Amino acid sequence: MPALDEKLQDIYTEVLERNPGESEFHQAVREVLDSLGPVVAKHPQYLDAAVIRRLCEPERQIIFRVPWVDDAGNVQINRGFRVEFNSALGPYKGGLRFHPSVYLGIVKFLGFEQIFKNSLTGMPIGGGKGGSDFDPKGRSDAEIMRFCQSFMTELYRHIGEYTDVPAGDIGVGGREIGYLFGQYKRITNRYESGVLTGKGLSWGGSQVRPEATGYGTVFFAEQMLEQRNESFDGKRVVISGSGNVAIYAVEKVHQLGGTVVAVSDSSGHIIDDKGIDLALLKEIKNDRRGRISEYAEAKGGSVQFSEAGSIWQVPCDIALPCATQNELNGADARTLIKNGCTIVAEGANMPCTPDAAHLFTKANLAFAPGKAANAGGVATSALEMQQNASRDSWTFEHTEARLEAIMRNIHHRCLETAEEYGAPGDYVAGANIAGFTQVADAMLALGIV
Repeated sequence: MPALDEKLQDIYTEVLERNPGESEFHQAVREVLDSLGPVVAKHPQYLDAAVIRRLCEPERQIIFRVPWVDDAGNVQINRGFRVEFNSALGPYKGGLRFHPSVYLGIVKFLGFEQIFKNSLTGMPIGGGKGGSDFDPKGRSDAEIMRFCQSFMTELYRHIGEYTDVPAGDIGVGGREIGYLFGQYKRITNRYESGVLTGKGLSWGGSQVRPEATGYGTVFFAEQMLEQRNESFDGKRVVISGSGNVAIYAVEKVHQLGGTVVAVSDSSGHIIDDKGIDLALLKEIKNDRRGRISEYAEAKGGSVQFSEAGSIWQVPCDIALPCATQNELNGADARTLIKNGCTIVAEGANMPCTPDAAHLFTKANLAFAPGKAANAGGVATSALEMQQNASRDSWTFEHTEARLEAIMRNIHHRCLETAEEYGAPGDYVAGANIAGFTQVADAMLALGIV
């Protein structure tokens, strides 16, 4: 990796010293600081007022115990987190992740990314993130309900529609949001719709919210193609993951004329050269909560399932990593470049390692970071907040049009900002700088707080 600007090296060193063992957070901070050299040269006030140092320190970090009773009557103990990172632009906004890998460093990395992602949407929302090391896999609905109720019994005192508005993330879907909201309503005696997003349509949710991150990533990739006077027509696409983001990315790619030939889960990946059968994928992953291998069993024929190797070995024109952080490494990047991939857009949070991102940039491959390309989820959450505030409900078509307009605007801002700061076509620099300057200017306006 290239050396940091000397004005920023001391800040990064301080981050490393103050946050030991939090490698994902270190990586997220470094990725942003790598882009800010030209910014602090042009705007020294950001350094003079310690804006960047303040941005790297969360406004509030909450860690709490979550006791609950499983179906066998045994008491279980998990750990809950909420990092309220920055509220210069609005109330903290960011999802909750329930997964065994969750620890403070993961939550801080996600919250830090969320600051800039939310800024890029142009919506009045700050950045935060939360979750627990609870694993919902294999748990009954009753166990998940009891866990969610215990989690919210502590979290409720820290959130509110004008304070902090959580949503879903990995392991937290409509079922979990329902249990969390029910407990919040029970404790507070308030039907405060705007306190959580990702709600069911019958009780305050928004159309397009389940589809939003996947659709948004594809809308962004469509803009990247338009820059090259191309479209999805005839393009071969590989998408990692098979959760909500991946499923709805598949759906939108197919609607736009592309063919998704591979998807994955933690057990392996499938290759279907005729194009992923979306109805079957939804049935297996959404209805049955099954494994991706069941797709190959159901389809038979030429469909391949592989437990070994990487999904990124499958030749493609466009790659959309939509699973989890650091899933696509340098070796994968070299394979994609060798196989002729021309566009990579991150549908997950930081799914490409620094080595992979550097290789994409060096190869002049169009590479869009998650803080830009997967901002559709939080953008639609903000649209849900608008509807809740006005006691309104929009159609699917209207909400999707709003989402597409937001993603087009983010794409435009990234390219325009990259051009302004001497890095034409660099989506990473454009996203980092555009997201940063809006937050930084708000922080300057609010004083030392």
